[in-house]
Amino acid sequence: MIWTDHSVIRGPMGGVLYPVCPVPAPRQVRSDKWKPRPMVQKYRAFRDHIRLLKPRVENGAEIIFYLPMPKSWSKKKKSEMDGQPHRQTPDLDNLAKSFLDSVFDSDAHFSALCLEKYWAKQGGIEVVNEQG
Repeated sequence: MIWTDHSVIRGPMGGVLYPVCPVPAPRQVRSDKWKPRPMVQKYRAFRDHIRLLKPRVENGAEIIFYLPMPKSWSKKKKSEMDGQPHRQTPDLDNLAKSFLDSVFDSDAHFSALCLEKYWAKQGGIEVVNEQG
């Protein structure tokens, strides 16, 4: 589902919450140009969606990834894990790479970012800029 409502949603940390399920950056191979694998297709759809939203990310920003809990988990386990740090794959650096590559042509101008990932009922990405 593509979220195109540009009204501001405040996240738990006070930043702007983009209700888009995070997708890690895949390692692409040459054949993905003419026959993209399902993971590459998912990443490209995520990238296009983020570009439509045009998030504002400043140097020193805090980016928080909320990853959805598996449907196979029990209600008890979901309530226990909601808001807990996510310590499994996808790796935080791959999530950051996919998000920043979606927002910027080059992210070389960043000297500092704070990155976090947590379990959540629904996927999303929150950006907390120093200026608010």
